[in-house]
Amino acid sequence: MKRIFYTTIFLVTAISLSFAGNPDRQGEAGAGELLLNPWARSAGLHTMGTSFVSGVESLRLNPAGIGRISGKEIHVGNTRLYEGSTLMLNSVGYAQKSGKNGAFAFSIMQVDFGDIPITTENQPEGTGGTFSPGFINMGLGYAYTYENKISVGMTVRAISETLPDLSAFGFAIDAGIQYVSGDEDNFKLGISLRNVGSSMTFKGEGLATQVSSPETELDFIAKFDTRPQGFELPSVLNIGMSYDFYIAEKIYLRTLANFTSNAFSRDQIGGGVELNFKNLVTIRGGYKHEMGSAGTAQENIYTGLAGGISVNVPLSKESSSRLGIDYAYRTTSPFRGTHNIGLRFSF
Repeated sequence: MKRIFYTTIFLVTAISLSFAGNPDRQGEAGAGELLLNPWARSAGLHTMGTSFVSGVESLRLNPAGIGRISGKEIHVGNTRLYEGSTLMLNSVGYAQKSGKNGAFAFSIMQVDFGDIPITTENQPEGTGGTFSPGFINMGLGYAYTYENKISVGMTVRAISETLPDLSAFGFAIDAGIQYVSGDEDNFKLGISLRNVGSSMTFKGEGLATQVSSPETELDFIAKFDTRPQGFELPSVLNIGMSYDFYIAEKIYLRTLANFTSNAFSRDQIGGGVELNFKNLVTIRGGYKHEMGSAGTAQENIYTGLAGGISVNVPLSKESSSRLGIDYAYRTTSPFRGTHNIGLRFSF
């Protein structure tokens, strides 16, 4: 079993060498919504819980964590993205144990741009109509756990970006592992490689251009199609570790560290803490730093502090069903931060 674990780590690390942080390529990738986190629990730690994330939220960070559930989960999330920008994220997900060691999960995330006024060259103040882009991605993942020590998982994701006269579609694959050790499963290690997939290209009538005929003797309108350039997905490698210090029975302080290697921007490093009181109340906070970006105008919008809280309410004494309420806040520059709110139902 250890041989499988170390072999998997070696393969993931070797593959990740081709996805090392590269600020020279910043801005060349598309489908940036794949890097947005709609789930409040993991957002409260700046999406750095690679080593211990579980259930539905694993689809966004490390699919190996899908298998770290005991029953079923339903998540609903809403995110006020970059407060002051009117952008929002809406998400829903479901996870379920499958057999003794397996589990699967499904989630949908939609970016809400609101109603954008339609403008033209002749009517720069607006035509009176509006439109709203449709950015949606759907993920289906499966994880398998070996003797509660090693979990491996994979997610397949479909990506759709549409405008009234343009559209682009693509597919991505996420893969990850989690390793748990210690007398009380104190130590956790996680590695995930995300957003590896097909390039995307916009197509549609919006790329057609009508111009006057170049012939001076003839007067007609000619239509030309623009050849768009394809774009790659924002591939990301995450490596994280955590350790739990038990203060009393069912009360522990979790410390964590995480490294993120971005294929199309600078690498990021960060850490955080999470205090869990008998699985009823959890308080968390973290800090993320973008390496080599201090004092530059290209610093990541999410470099800085994050924090959050979760409350789990038991629904009955006879069963393990719980209702969870999650909240997270992340500082942003510019704008006034991002707020995540979520509801979880586990049974």
